[in-house]
Amino acid sequence: MSDAQKTILITGCSSGIGYDAAHGLAKRGWRVFATCRKPEDCQRLEGEGLESFVLDYDDQASMEAAVAETLTRTGGTLDALFNNGAFGFPAFLEDVPVAAMRAIFETNFFAQHELTRLLFPTFRAQRHGRILMNSSILGFAALRRRGPYNATKFAMEGWADTLRLELADTNIHVVLIEPGPITSDIRIKSQPHFEKWIDHRASARAEDYEKSVIPRLYADVGKPDTFELPAEAVTDAVIKALEHPRPRARYRITTPTKLFWFLRRILSTRMLDRLLVRV
Repeated sequence: MSDAQKTILITGCSSGIGYDAAHGLAKRGWRVFATCRKPEDCQRLEGEGLESFVLDYDDQASMEAAVAETLTRTGGTLDALFNNGAFGFPAFLEDVPVAAMRAIFETNFFAQHELTRLLFPTFRAQRHGRILMNSSILGFAALRRRGPYNATKFAMEGWADTLRLELADTNIHVVLIEPGPITSDIRIKSQPHFEKWIDHRASARAEDYEKSVIPRLYADVGKPDTFELPAEAVTDAVIKALEHPRPRARYRITTPTKLFWFLRRILSTRMLDRLLVRV
């Protein structure tokens, strides 16, 4: 990267990980383009001193406009992209309609692929760049009742590993950020998706929904998970991934993420299943 002010485009900055990363990097001197789906969130971030405009993963024209706006403001360059925006909803896979799977893949995977592709000519022309993908512990350790989200993050991991290999002869680095439980509004933001797609009362697992899913999604929405860390923990990893001359392929964040990565390497699938089925 050049000695000039470094630039980064971040998606999903209205709250949580994206919000903290945008402010954290701005404080370090980065020029941050902190994008959100809703104009009112962009206006709020502008009022906080960030450069912000709309980027909606579910709208191709919105992504193209956001890339054009970014490159107009920088004069045609960009040092880094942090694909952070995503959504999830709890459900047993047998209850998830195909349309719901398509919807979550469109946002969490296909759109992120497309946004990255839109910026490839810039990275190629300037001969450098950082592509950060916000994956998850659920990108390598599947948990029950999280099937749609698990699937998109597993897909992201394979995508990023492939792209990293394909760019091995360049100065364009691909990095997976793998958080575990992080303080965010993800449960609140999951509610409308759950209500849209899942008829839990008609499910063969209706009792399980009432005992485990509904309380966690609604009544316990503000209750922190075990080993939960604030979003600053992810920002610290993002800074390392962006500023180290030789970034790691993966940055694992929180104790559960590090523990299950280790267990996945040493245990058989059957033994690991015995642990995961209890979570």
